[in-house]
Amino acid sequence: MTRTLIVAAVLALTPMVAAAECSFHKEEIVMTCVDGTVYDAQSRSCVKVTG
Repeated sequence: MTRTLIVAAVLALTPMVAAAECSFHKEEIVMTCVDGTVYDAQSRSCVKVTG
């Protein structure tokens, strides 16, 4: 019985620990593109500079 309660508690708490871990690592990811292109947030890709 005790073992079942421990396993149930661990399974119940696992998603909360995973969510907390993700929120602590807020890093800004910088997109770099090759020369002659810029990052377009709408298309989420590098596009060729025109003009």
